Amino acid sequence: MESSPIQLNDIALFVEVARRKSFSMAARALSMPTSTLSRRIGQLEQAIGLRLINRNTRRLELTDAGAAYLRRCQGLVDEARLAHEQLLTLSARPQGRLSISIPYSMAIWLLPEALQAFTERYPDLECEFDLSLKPTENSQGGPFDVALRFGREQVAAELAAEDPSVQQIATLDSYLYASADYLQAHGEPQQPADLSAHECLRTAIDREHSVWTLRNGDRTERVTVQGSIAGNNISVIGTLSGLGLGITRLPNCRALAPIIGRNALRQILPGWSTEPLPVFAIFPSPVLPAKTRVFMEFLRPWLDPAD
Repeated sequence: MESSPIQLNDIALFVEVARRKSFSMAARALSMPTSTLSRRIGQLEQAIGLRLINRNTRRLELTDAGAAYLRRCQGLVDEARLAHEQLLTLSARPQGRLSISIPYSMAIWLLPEALQAFTERYPDLECEFDLSLKPTENSQGGPFDVALRFGREQVAAELAAEDPSVQQIATLDSYLYASADYLQAHGEPQQPADLSAHECLRTAIDREHSVWTLRNGDRTERVTVQGSIAGNNISVIGTLSGLGLGITRLPNCRALAPIIGRNALRQILPGWSTEPLPVFAIFPSPVLPAKTRVFMEFLRPWLDPAD
């Protein structure tokens, strides 16, 4: 008996179900009845002659054949969607829902001003931000359109090299700052070794975060610092430093400049920088839809060095 022809639309439906691991969530995203979606996937399985999805568990699971089929098909589906977008008129604007996962410590200084400018430029996009650091899924059960993360330079480079869905989008040079009140009360360090005698605001109270590596051209110095306050939020640490509670490390980028200015922080040990802070983005696919692409293009200048 001759097999039924495979419908390309059914392949796209299968990819959506496989990514969201739920017929009901995929059906909502596709604006179609769950029963219709299940029937279409059944027809695809019949045309192929293999079961792709096990439906006898509370959470949908792919069979070995389904997992292999997803690996081959998801790139094709993404490329087809991208080709469709590129055929739209140049006047067409990205629209729809853009889901973004971002650490709270990054959101508090990056988003307010940047988000206002972004929504003014792209009023047809609905932006949903998740600050809970969920590993892969958004509130609809599918992957985020983009997840932004801090990372160590080596880790970020290794991730980007191994996975085309991970991109290192910036490397933020970091410098040392303090308030005028603190420097007047405690004096200003003249060389890296002087930091050991000062209150230093760290991101955690442990040895790993208490050893600061400073560089000045070819010179590198490692200094063990101390202090009574630590926290993993850049904005809060900047505010505490502005209150005269100690010296802190802050990345140098356009989005952080208002925090440095608002807290009247002054750079100390000019010429010396601390360990750079990589920022990378994780996507559900290496092929970026228009809504994600314009967001990333808009975001990058905010991570450029401040003037």
